[in-house]
Amino acid sequence: MRLAGKGLIDRGQPVTFTFDGSTYQGFRGDTLASALLANDVRLVGRSFKYHRPRGILTAGSEEPNAMVEILEGNQQTPNVRATVQEVFDGLAARSQNRFPSLKFDLLGINDRLSPFLSAGFYYKTFMWPRPFWEKLYEPLIRRAAGLGSLSRQHDEAQYEKAWAFCDVLVIGSGPAGLMAALTAARAGADVILAEEEARMGGRLVSDNLRVDGQPGVDWVEGTLAELRALPNVRLMTRTTVTGAYDDGTFGALERVGLHCGPAPHLPRECFWRIVAGQSVLAAGALERPLAFPDNDRPGIMLASAVRSYLHRYGVVPGHRIALIANNDAARATARDLMAAGVKVAAILDTRPDASVVEDCPVYVNAQITGTAGRLGLTSITFRHAGGSATLEVDTLAMSGGWNPTLHLTCHMNGRPLWREDIAAFVPAPDAVPRLTPAGACNGTFSTAGAFREGQDAARRALAALGRSAPDLALPQAEDAPYALAAYWETPGVEGRQWLDFANDVTTKDVKLSAQENFRSVEHMKRYTTQGMAPDQGKNSNVGALAVLADATGRGIPQTGTTTFRPPYVPTSIAAMGAGGRGAGFAPQRFLTSDQASRDRGAPMIEAGLWYRPSYFPKPGETTWLEACNRETRMLRDSVGVADVSTLGKIDIQGRDAARFLDLVYTNTFSTLPVGRVRYGLMLREDGHVLDDGTSARLGEHHFLMTTTTAAAGLVMRHLDFVHQAFCAGWDVRFTSVTESWAQFAVAGPKARDLLATLLGEMPDLPFMGVADVTLGKVRARLFRISFSGEHGYEIAIPTRFGEALFRDLVARAEILGGGPYGMEALNVLRIEKGFITHAEIHGRTTAFDIGMERMVSAKKDCIGKAAAARPGMTGPERDQLVGLKATSPMGAGAHLFTPGDRVHRETDQGYVTSVCYSPTLDAHLALAFLRNGRARHGETIRVVDHLRKIDILAEVTDPVFHDKEGVKLRA
Repeated sequence: MRLAGKGLIDRGQPVTFTFDGSTYQGFRGDTLASALLANDVRLVGRSFKYHRPRGILTAGSEEPNAMVEILEGNQQTPNVRATVQEVFDGLAARSQNRFPSLKFDLLGINDRLSPFLSAGFYYKTFMWPRPFWEKLYEPLIRRAAGLGSLSRQHDEAQYEKAWAFCDVLVIGSGPAGLMAALTAARAGADVILAEEEARMGGRLVSDNLRVDGQPGVDWVEGTLAELRALPNVRLMTRTTVTGAYDDGTFGALERVGLHCGPAPHLPRECFWRIVAGQSVLAAGALERPLAFPDNDRPGIMLASAVRSYLHRYGVVPGHRIALIANNDAARATARDLMAAGVKVAAILDTRPDASVVEDCPVYVNAQITGTAGRLGLTSITFRHAGGSATLEVDTLAMSGGWNPTLHLTCHMNGRPLWREDIAAFVPAPDAVPRLTPAGACNGTFSTAGAFREGQDAARRALAALGRSAPDLALPQAEDAPYALAAYWETPGVEGRQWLDFANDVTTKDVKLSAQENFRSVEHMKRYTTQGMAPDQGKNSNVGALAVLADATGRGIPQTGTTTFRPPYVPTSIAAMGAGGRGAGFAPQRFLTSDQASRDRGAPMIEAGLWYRPSYFPKPGETTWLEACNRETRMLRDSVGVADVSTLGKIDIQGRDAARFLDLVYTNTFSTLPVGRVRYGLMLREDGHVLDDGTSARLGEHHFLMTTTTAAAGLVMRHLDFVHQAFCAGWDVRFTSVTESWAQFAVAGPKARDLLATLLGEMPDLPFMGVADVTLGKVRARLFRISFSGEHGYEIAIPTRFGEALFRDLVARAEILGGGPYGMEALNVLRIEKGFITHAEIHGRTTAFDIGMERMVSAKKDCIGKAAAARPGMTGPERDQLVGLKATSPMGAGAHLFTPGDRVHRETDQGYVTSVCYSPTLDAHLALAFLRNGRARHGETIRVVDHLRKIDILAEVTDPVFHDKEGVKLRA
């Protein structure tokens, strides 16, 4: 089935591959689909529900039928579209959703039982008898569900993810995309041109088109040569833009190693996040099929696919071909086939007034009434203006018009608009900010029109970027008007007319949905499963909407369309989560001081994915507690240094930054002077405490928020939600800079002395102040804050200088009788001072519970304020933060009981959250939540921990054990 002299494949590089165990030959540049057609293999799969034989329908990523499994050692990848998978030596592919073989599938019996398996049958059939659901129905359904299968082995392949940035992102490389990229590139803009196919050019390389008097393929190659030579252009082939997101961000899936076989040095796929200043959508359009009886047989294909296989791969899918269409453009398929010497039996035109002038028989007002051939098309029966007839054909090319590929314009809640003249939806203006559709995806179907719109879209993007567009002459190309008459189904005939080929949805199913009052388009979709297959309804949605509109007596605009959501094509989770496997599932995050700490023998513990030193042992110390006690005393008496870089750091800027902080914090930040720091409390929407931390005002519209280590990600997500949900129009932006700054706590009576030796001249900082300082020529920030209760500072420096600064600080501290301290001592210090962490604000506590209800400002609103005032969120019946003091150890998680009461759930008075031994007070301390605890200071409480076999008495105290008045903090 391969034509000599046709196609863009490399005939000098043959490749051998297998399909269902049989060996075939293709050429470099073939897809699996084109190579199978070249070997006269037309049956490639079975449909999901009825297991009907299926052949190749399209030539692109919209393919609903040709889904195969790719086998690579232990790797077994299901649902790969044969129209996208390129062939290589050793490729092993297998058909799916069949047993025992593709030609003889036992579950094909479902097709015979189709009268009992109509749309929605499962809602009615599996309701009774009730015990049958778990024992019979569910196991059978689960066994039959799905298309492909997994190997049940670990995926050993490599995947990657990456970021890219550009001024202009052009999505699609057809005539509109190439013109947009060329215009923007010549203006000096940084351009990314993304194309999901292996070869750029779109219909220019798939059709017999001429541009500027030369073949379209040659014009494409000349244009690409210029773009490749420009340093400001990146060409990304095999890259599908899968979704549009906020602030000009797009997801894109690049097929890296899937086309060249096992390549240990290459990842299979890379998932890109592309951030663009402006974007041009030039994704083209998708041809839609026609509905007529038994229109799903192998050998029935889209007319555009037949042209693609002819011109790109030199393949014809049959020996005797017919064409049925409702538009003029599709006739190019018949002309190109005849020019290549292929027999075209007839052109069937559904329009009564269509032209009959062609070099083959033409039938007008034609409607196909039936097809024959179980495993492959053998004949068609049709009626026409002059009567009826039967044709012996092995291939039928069909065209119902074109649907603009507008999916990305709907990913941010944009709704497309119906255009009656082209019987299709087009993008709504400005549906995605900073994105301009052009060409066929905008409803312009001529080549000249695509060039024109691509250039105009680039000029609009350049103007928004403040750049001048160059003078660029438009290429000369065909500019024929697009003429069609909408045709959705064949009326008055027997037999099923298929809409969704993968999920076996027919026109009758859609009408049944309307009959049973599932008249909303979204309800119809779920009732029939229309558009829920791997192709996401790309071929069938508009046809189904038209049938639904007719069945409900509404127009298509009133019927509306279903919601398009990312991803645009099936996207492997492994690519989106690249690196998140094995040890990468929970990434190990190391401080800049990690090696310096390990050099001192510090054992590392995990805290919020970060590895932090637990303690720094000295010779002669045999237990962690000895080291912890020494470090605690050291800091209270002299000076200690700790790496606190793990604290979340969020840079917040904009004219509404202060207003935004007032909204997310319970207390007021708009009154905070520049150069000062304020402690803040943050609530969730339900009124419970989310996090606490400090925010420093670095400028009038510039703040730096600090979060706890455990909640850094949660807070960032919370800020993003609040901004989008409640104040999207405010001028505020926030960026996580946690990894950009290394930060070190220097605390103790000699903290100022230590920093004076480092800085030369110590700034006169008040408590809770911040100032810019320099270390040599390095810019740094100095904060006067403390998490230990002692006179303390935190100094932040760009991450790359972190290790050097830590070693320097520790050396200076040791000269003053101090040194480094780890997490164990830090925990003791903060418990002595009564400072809370997420052990206390664990998601079930309120501002009242932790004694901070006064921080909820009465003068302004904030997130969670109303919910925090609900009945039961305050009052003596709640567990309140207290301190516990005892002469023997207590355990975190222990429960509290009144002495003399039976230890039982009903008598439980509270629980312990944090414990330590305090060398400062020579006592065992704990923070706990006790029923009506603030009124019970001085009482004795029973602490019971059955797990650790602890049952002791403790004194209830104020949670602040050390320097309650804060004299040391403010010294």
